Amino acid sequence: MKENKLKSKSGKPSQEQPQPFTPGMTRALVRQHAYQMFRDKLPNHPLSLEDWVLAEKDLVATLEAEEVSS
Repeated sequence: MKENKLKSKSGKPSQEQPQPFTPGMTRALVRQHAYQMFRDKLPNHPLSLEDWVLAEKDLVATLEAEEVSS
């Protein structure tokens, strides 16, 4: 029985991706940016809530900087 429990848990991330809090941001945009930021962490370790929030904030800052420089 213990083997089944371990196998079922290993495939699921411990933290699901939250809804973005920034208007105009989508989960897909944040996910892509997060995967670029945390390449060394993935796929062995799922991203934490803090990782998702950090990735969204970094993406927003990057997009704002690109907008200002244009």
